[in-house]
Amino acid sequence: MNVVVERDGELYSLLVDQVGDVVPLPLSGRAAKPPTLDPLWREVATDVHRLEDRLVILLDVERVLAIGA
Repeated sequence: MNVVVERDGELYSLLVDQVGDVVPLPLSGRAAKPPTLDPLWREVATDVHRLEDRLVILLDVERVLAIGA
């Protein structure tokens, strides 16, 4: 499965394992990356969002694309 993002007028396709539900994330749930977050995720995440039953990692797409360049 792919997720397509646009950056500077160019389209990029990111290969992902799966796409789950699209859910609204209220600003109140946003938090800093926890120190226990896997180092690979820490490198490509901006923040995390805490939901009742899980932690959602907010991906820094700019950073991911810079790594792939």
